[in-house]
Amino acid sequence: MNINIKIIDPLETSAWDAYVYAHPGASLYHLSGWKDIIEKTYHHKTYYLAAFNSSSSSPTGLLPLVHLKHFLFGNSLISIPFFDMGGILADNKETEAALLSEAIKLGQKLKCSSIELRQTQPLASLDAGLSDSPLSHDLQSHKVRMLLDLPDSSEALMKSFKSKLRSQIKKPIKEGLAARIGGPELIDDFYQVFLVNMRDLGSPVHSRKIIENVLKIYRRYAKIVVVYKKNQPVAGSILVGFRDTLENPWASSLREFSRLSPNMFLYWTMLEYACDKGFKRFDFGRSTQGEGTWKFKKQWGAEAKQLYWYNIFLNGKPIREDNFRKLKFDKAIQYWQKIPVSVTKIIGPMIRKHIGL
Repeated sequence: MNINIKIIDPLETSAWDAYVYAHPGASLYHLSGWKDIIEKTYHHKTYYLAAFNSSSSSPTGLLPLVHLKHFLFGNSLISIPFFDMGGILADNKETEAALLSEAIKLGQKLKCSSIELRQTQPLASLDAGLSDSPLSHDLQSHKVRMLLDLPDSSEALMKSFKSKLRSQIKKPIKEGLAARIGGPELIDDFYQVFLVNMRDLGSPVHSRKIIENVLKIYRRYAKIVVVYKKNQPVAGSILVGFRDTLENPWASSLREFSRLSPNMFLYWTMLEYACDKGFKRFDFGRSTQGEGTWKFKKQWGAEAKQLYWYNIFLNGKPIREDNFRKLKFDKAIQYWQKIPVSVTKIIGPMIRKHIGL
């Protein structure tokens, strides 16, 4: 079978998205709109590879790639950075292998040290061994996607919860918290919470522009949820719908209001909205099994679905220095937590754009 790979241009995105919507293994983050979002927000170079065979004018596979290059943070191709999923979609193993081979050629041309593919399913061609490449790779399989199947109504969902969870949802309502669901008019309120929460977690915050661009490009499918104590925003999240699933790429709450449980009310508001809008699943996002965020999501009834993150090393497998790297990472978090929020607002996005996680 003759397979041709090419980089799509902006005029070919309709065929790309048609393939994404039709493919059973596709995710929200395979859609071509993320190419514009990442380019317009952070100006990273993107390479959206589409496979074609001689018998069809429609794609038979695709691979979105984003080039992150920085003298401190490294040089890599990622599919795709900042989010949980991406990687190769293909009709068959041969097309998958052709896309992978083309990605390796591109990575070598760009002098990348690695290619990272964030798959929801294992790569059959890679796990079977690349016949035309001796490159080594690692598979990270400790991350899971937490998914909740939804009933036909929010009333039915509430009834399905244990009494303890129902009381935890009702507590913030009794405390006077209220929620709003909207669009761009809520960006400032969401970002105010997001900014403080990321500082408190010790992580550089994303640029406000990435939120603006998500709301602009996916205006029909994206919403902002904000929880208020009187007029003060205390928790917030972003929602984007894809097929029958409502995705939640970002959520934050303020620690100083934790006694009021705004996070419980925030997630209930998202789940209520998902049910009432006819979505069949809610995606809580990735977690590591056994950790706090995993336990929080599991209490809602979410089930773990394995994620497969592959690192393909183009310059030989790096020497692992896990303990040393963890020590440096922990120190960086501690330093960041001490920086004033007004400063993290300025320098955070400058750093965050180079961090693929």
